[in-house]
Amino acid sequence: MESIEVHITVDESARDLPLPKYQSDAASGMDLVAANVEDVVLEPGEIRLIPTGLHISVPAGYEAQVRPRSGLALKHGIIVVNSPGTIDADYRGEVGVILGNLGREPFVVKRGTRIAQMVVTRVAHAKWVQVDKLDDTSRGRGGFGHTGH
Repeated sequence: MESIEVHITVDESARDLPLPKYQSDAASGMDLVAANVEDVVLEPGEIRLIPTGLHISVPAGYEAQVRPRSGLALKHGIIVVNSPGTIDADYRGEVGVILGNLGREPFVVKRGTRIAQMVVTRVAHAKWVQVDKLDDTSRGRGGFGHTGH
């Protein structure tokens, strides 16, 4: 598995919290924890920005993606609204997680709660080439359930 160095700083208010870490050797995502000082009650249908207290420097050619945690989604209906949230290589602000509650009950985000996962992945820049016609495929223009699956 490839490994890259990502620099990180932590706000003074979040130094007691764990850095993002993989929960298993084969995990692709690292858990992010909430750095809110007080409990945040996320009411059904509500969207809130939850701080992590982290600032990262992703190397050029990479991005960090913030994704939901499957357990929170299944058990409580908690999602990352802009999933995946993108942290570009040139962003140096605080990593925040935009959580939404699709569940039927309020969800309390306590300080230190594992709220999302972050995946660091390669990025390719596209170079558009305008052509008169695209190549043919067996699918063609079919979409939105076109293949019957």
